[in-house]
Amino acid sequence: MKKLLGNTFMIFREDFLQLVWKFQYFDKRNFQTSNGENVQVIQVGFHNQGEGPDFLDSKIIVDGVDLYGHVEVHKFASDWKLHAHGGDPAYNSVILHVVWENNKPVYRNDGTLMPTVELKGKIYLNIWRNYERLLDYKSDLPCFHAVSQVPDIIRFSTLEKALVERLQEKSELILGLLETNKGDWEETCYQWLFISFGFKTNANSMGELAIKIPYKTLLKHRDKLPLLEAILFGQAGLLPSESKEPYTSYLIKEYEFYKKKYRWDNPMIRQQWFFMGVRPSNFPTLRIAQLASILSNAPNLLSAIMEDSRDFNSFKKLLQIKPSDYWQYHYSFGKSSDRNVSKGISDTVLQLLIINFVIPVWFAYGRYFQQLEWQERCFDLLQEVASEKNHIIKKFQSANWDPTNAFDSQGMIGLYKNYCQPKKCLQCKVAQSLIKREIE
Repeated sequence: MKKLLGNTFMIFREDFLQLVWKFQYFDKRNFQTSNGENVQVIQVGFHNQGEGPDFLDSKIIVDGVDLYGHVEVHKFASDWKLHAHGGDPAYNSVILHVVWENNKPVYRNDGTLMPTVELKGKIYLNIWRNYERLLDYKSDLPCFHAVSQVPDIIRFSTLEKALVERLQEKSELILGLLETNKGDWEETCYQWLFISFGFKTNANSMGELAIKIPYKTLLKHRDKLPLLEAILFGQAGLLPSESKEPYTSYLIKEYEFYKKKYRWDNPMIRQQWFFMGVRPSNFPTLRIAQLASILSNAPNLLSAIMEDSRDFNSFKKLLQIKPSDYWQYHYSFGKSSDRNVSKGISDTVLQLLIINFVIPVWFAYGRYFQQLEWQERCFDLLQEVASEKNHIIKKFQSANWDPTNAFDSQGMIGLYKNYCQPKKCLQCKVAQSLIKREIE
């Protein structure tokens, strides 16, 4: 016989009770409401991760009467009033209130008593012990000391789910740009390329620069790389007011001409860009020069990443383009280097661009046109790309969970940000597996 958790005071989060209800980890013998009505659970319901009741579309039988609706879970029955559910129409269809302790009767808006079941004294003891032993909420990875014990198939499934959620988040940003651009995929792809080239530190500034110079405008001058640089650096506010260097002077002169031609009267300023704390190889000046070279060599950016490029090597040809001669020996204007500072973007940066630029565009495109094959292409390409190396990945590696490629590492980043950091462990299959273990 399974041992049950007693009536002693226990410290736990509300999501523990949600887990208990979701997987029915409690003794259902003599399962009754606080009012003595017999309860039979036919359908637990779908766990709702958004606003509204915790479980949707549930089915229960109370004293022989079939009830269809939602289930709300609380630690204490009084939390119903504390959370102001009584005045929220979304909770009018709740058919069962599941609580640890029924400390206060709850009534519907029509004055009838809400059917309430109390789980105190009914939860399986092993579930509580595993929950208490395996999850350390003070740790960055609450299941740090036990994650290596989880079967590979469960860990893979967890990473796949976290990866899809991460791609959905990024695709939402792209689809937001697409809406702003009135359905123009070329312009949207161009803007997302700039944002991706900002690499977090300068992502916002890069996005603003792309908006200031429409893609169609740059395409008119794509056969003249110096002119592209003049326009981009000028609108970025990174050109000096004057220079003794012939090339820089040429850029200044060209920009002044096109600034008047296109009536650009509000360029960015240098203070909008981050140089401090940024490695010289990631200076915005060098990144903009690399962007200019890529745009000069790609007559159609969208088709280049959607149709012309399908694997890692083809993206190398598209993105690993050498910048102009000036930027091969400069990190910024007027500051030359004795050594070659840039032969184009490195393999590491190329991998990051595939992960952060190409893959999200593919995923968003597939979502927009409801073509699921693009999701599979994302997964296939991510398995060709090496895993990232950053502080998040190191946390998983220290727990003996090593990524084999970018599919794994992107899943780990999504898992950490959306589950580990906010401590949503009980919504994670890894933690669920650890808690379920040894219940029988």
